[in-house]
Amino acid sequence: MSSPGGSQVRKMRFSSFVRKVLLEVPSPTEQDWPQDDEKDFAFKDSEQELESLPQPYRMINKVVNLLFDQAWEVIVKRDALREAEHSRVQPTIYLPLVESKLNKMPNCMAVSQDYVFIGGAKGFSIHNLYDAKRLYIWEKLKVDVTSIWAADLGSEILIAPVDETGIARLFYFCKDGLFLIKAINEVDDTSKQTTCLKTEISHGGDFAAFLLQGAGEIWLDVYRLPKESWLKEVEQPQLAINPKKKVRQLQLNTPDSVTSDNLEMDINICFRGDIKLSLPVHIMKIKPPKPVTGTTFKSPLEVFAKIEDCYGLGSGQNHFIKDTQWEQQEAIFKALFKKYLDGEWGEERLSMATFHFLLPGRVTTMPADVKSPSGVACVLGIHWTGNHNFFLYSLNRTLKDKADPEGVWPCAAPIAVSQLSCCCSYLVLACEDGVLTLWDLAEGR
Repeated sequence: MSSPGGSQVRKMRFSSFVRKVLLEVPSPTEQDWPQDDEKDFAFKDSEQELESLPQPYRMINKVVNLLFDQAWEVIVKRDALREAEHSRVQPTIYLPLVESKLNKMPNCMAVSQDYVFIGGAKGFSIHNLYDAKRLYIWEKLKVDVTSIWAADLGSEILIAPVDETGIARLFYFCKDGLFLIKAINEVDDTSKQTTCLKTEISHGGDFAAFLLQGAGEIWLDVYRLPKESWLKEVEQPQLAINPKKKVRQLQLNTPDSVTSDNLEMDINICFRGDIKLSLPVHIMKIKPPKPVTGTTFKSPLEVFAKIEDCYGLGSGQNHFIKDTQWEQQEAIFKALFKKYLDGEWGEERLSMATFHFLLPGRVTTMPADVKSPSGVACVLGIHWTGNHNFFLYSLNRTLKDKADPEGVWPCAAPIAVSQLSCCCSYLVLACEDGVLTLWDLAEGR
């Protein structure tokens, strides 16, 4: 049995244990909570720990982090590009149906109807547009062809190649026959040879213009093309074909892989040098506008008395400035820009021309007595480099007529670029001051 004293001792020990272990229950209000001292807490930056590393480990750590950041930027950019590429609608890719390997790199190409005309060494070749087969090759020049144009005349094609010497020629391709019409600027005296810089054929092939240069001058020759006469002359040739004269055909240049069926079809194209077609009619020769110079006229009445054609007044033409005024303006100009004028000046370049054949419309009206079929060009629009004016020349004239413009469109700044739409209904003029003008030729606005 346990004694009563032992139980009292056990009770005293338990009560002392409870007093030591029992936790204090906080009051329900936040104000009675114990306040922690923020000074007893210290936060250390991870970078400060890295800064405490000894060299060279600290430098190695920085280089590794820099490489990781740069690599991550590249990964983010590539991922953004990949997402954008997947979200974009992929275009349909059409593989070539047929391929035709050429022996040499072509200098120029032109497409019309179902044919491709490729200019190369000593001539040009004719290829089928659909099966890429070479149908004929014309090589009768001593130099290469550098540029070539082709115009659709309906059932016929007009071809205008230009060789390295600058000679332009006109070919007529009709009913699988190739006819040489004329060498436009070829002369017997080589010292008087001119160079063709640019060629333009009107829509439908009724007119052609050639920009020529020679003897320090530049001008534009405009021709009327008798395509109706050409078609009659091809259908009813005046000269009989000489059977002893061999005609150069594709058989001389056909690869061995061509079958006999294709060969029989291809040899129909031949060069018909025995038939002479009507020559183009030269209707106009246009030269660049002359610069404004001083005049000796003393009064405006004297100016009006000497002017033959007064229709151009106020439209950017027929300006007259007295010699004294011109000298004053020149002196002022030299005084203002003396430091720029002291250097050596290079040779002055010739003025180039950009020209377009315009169809009848509200802007390009036709005379009442002139009847022209629809779709035939009636006006030649031209502007020269460094000039403010866009000139309009009527195509219904002869060479005897004076080549004066029937209309002038003055601009505030020199015209830098012009472009005519494929349907010949819209004309764009871009000036050097940044102004862009779009003309609706059919509506006249």
